[in-house]
Amino acid sequence: MTTTVARSAIRAKQRPGDRIFTTATVVAGSLILAVLAAVALFLVAQSIPAFLAQPDDFKGEATNFWSYVWPFAFGTLWSAFLALIMAVPLAIGIALFISHYAPRKLAQGLGYVIDLLAAVPSVVFGLWGIGVLAPLIQPFYTTLVEWFGWFPLFAGPVSGTGRTILTVSVVLAVMVLPIITAICREVFLQTPVLHEEAALALGATRWEMITMAVLPFGRPGIISASMLGLGRALGETMAVAMILSPSPQVVFQLLTSQNSSTIAANIALNFPEAHGVGINILLGTGLVLFIITLAVNMLARFIINRRKAFSGAN
Repeated sequence: MTTTVARSAIRAKQRPGDRIFTTATVVAGSLILAVLAAVALFLVAQSIPAFLAQPDDFKGEATNFWSYVWPFAFGTLWSAFLALIMAVPLAIGIALFISHYAPRKLAQGLGYVIDLLAAVPSVVFGLWGIGVLAPLIQPFYTTLVEWFGWFPLFAGPVSGTGRTILTVSVVLAVMVLPIITAICREVFLQTPVLHEEAALALGATRWEMITMAVLPFGRPGIISASMLGLGRALGETMAVAMILSPSPQVVFQLLTSQNSSTIAANIALNFPEAHGVGINILLGTGLVLFIITLAVNMLARFIINRRKAFSGAN
């Protein structure tokens, strides 16, 4: 019978490399939390004067901080939501094509192209949106208003330049597309082969196998990829600032020349000339964006924990 002394004697001794790695991971994790807490404390401290500011300190018709930040918060969420509606289905389709349909050589080439697209700077997307996409899509907007102007989202008058919230959403969708596609592709490739072969052995077609095995397994990855893309869309600055003609009001129409700007774009456009309480007001809007992003990521984590996919081990 093995005694306690014998058990302690045969216990593996921790090597210096293990101790260094463990300490490094703990320090790295703690550093992330410390930086996040420092940013939050800085934003809260600098935002207090904004909450107490007088109506004369705000631009436009705003009378207090909340009436000032609400249109920008709406524009941030509205543009990011529209971008996700367009990007997520397309990203899932591309990822499935690369992982389960395309020949090996074609799949590798498409994967490289998708990864390279993620490295394009946002200012390049902004220039593309202004110089190419907006003039190209403007006639389509005119037709859309003529046919579906009775629907509130497509009500006119249509913008003559094409620089609308819908154009911004298309640009944001293109920007977040490679992020969502790359993550979904890797998740789909990790689907247990036994699950796929079992579905095919039972007589399922390839699409039925994907719906029964691949998509359920990859659901948490799809949610994580979508939330990561949403974070990119929420914080995007240059593309939105370059394309939109901002208006400090809540506008649901997608094709008019008046558009709700985003928090990040508003900060970028007004910070160089801000002074005094104006700087605190912009930092206060940054705090709102920080809270929105944090809430979105917490919601995503909650959804993933509630709907864990099966794995090859269970």
